[in-house]
Amino acid sequence: MRHYAVFILAVVAALGDSADAAGDPQKGKMVFALAAGCGCHTPKDGPVGAGGGEVATPFGKFYGSNITSDQETGIGAWSDADIDAAIRQGFASGKGAESPAMPYYRYAGMSDADVVDLIAYLRSLTPVHRSNQPHQGEIPLARWAYRAWRLLFGRSGSPPASAPTTGIARGNYLVEHVSICGDCHTPRNRFGVPDRNMYLAGSQHGPGGHSVPNITPDKTGIGRWDTADIINLLTQGMLPDFDNVQGFMADVIDGHGGGPGYKDAPESDLQAIAEYLKSVAPIDNRVDDK
Repeated sequence: MRHYAVFILAVVAALGDSADAAGDPQKGKMVFALAAGCGCHTPKDGPVGAGGGEVATPFGKFYGSNITSDQETGIGAWSDADIDAAIRQGFASGKGAESPAMPYYRYAGMSDADVVDLIAYLRSLTPVHRSNQPHQGEIPLARWAYRAWRLLFGRSGSPPASAPTTGIARGNYLVEHVSICGDCHTPRNRFGVPDRNMYLAGSQHGPGGHSVPNITPDKTGIGRWDTADIINLLTQGMLPDFDNVQGFMADVIDGHGGGPGYKDAPESDLQAIAEYLKSVAPIDNRVDDK
C-alpha cells in the first residue's frame, strides 16, 4: 500500500510538471522588448499584440496575428504548449504549418525559460477582440509548401533549458534567437532562406523592398562604431553622426503601439548584443540608402 501511494504521488507530480508552466510576466516583458516588441503582431496605433502588422514578402503579403488573450480572435483558448509550438516549431493551433514570414526557425533556439516567461507576458496583455487579416497573394497549397520549407530549412536540435547570462555568448544568443537581427540584416536567396555567407552584411533588397544596413564590423558596416555607439542606437535611435533611424528600426527601438522595445531592455543585454556584433566576421558590403 505504501509503494502504491508513492507511485500515485509520483504520477501527480509528473502531471503537474506537464501542465502549463508558471512563468514570470515581468521577465517575459523583457524578452518581448528584446524581441523587438514582436512588432509584426502590433498595428502602428496599437494596442499591443492585437495583430495587423504588415509583412511584405516575395511570396505574398502577411499580417501578424492577434496574440492577445482574447478567447475567440486571439490566443486565449490556446494552451502554453500551443503557444510554444507557434513560436518555436512553426505550427499554429488549428491551422498547421506556418509561413516562414513568422521567424519560428530563429526562435527555435530560444531557451525554455525565456519562452515560459514570454508566454506569461503574452497572457498578461489586455484581450482585444480583433479578427486576423487573411494573407494576400499566398502561393497555392501554401500549408504544404510551408511544411516542406520547415523540413528543408528549419532549425534542428533541441533548444537550451536556459540562456547564457553574460558576455558575447549572451549576445550571440540574443542576436540569433530573440532579437533575430539577421532576419532583416542578412540577405536571403530565392527560397527566402538567409545567406549565411552574408551574415548580418545588410541587403539592398530587405523586407518590404527597403535597404537594410550592414552591421558587421567592416568599414562598410559598423567598423568605426564602438559598443557605446551601438547601445546609443538601440536606446535612443541615434547614429554616431547624429542622424536618427527611421521606419521599422525606429519602431523596434521605441516599441510598437506603445509596447516595450529595445529601449526598454536591460542595458546589460544591449551591451552583450553590442559586444557580439563587434565580434562577428567583417563583410565588405556597402548598402546604399533608398
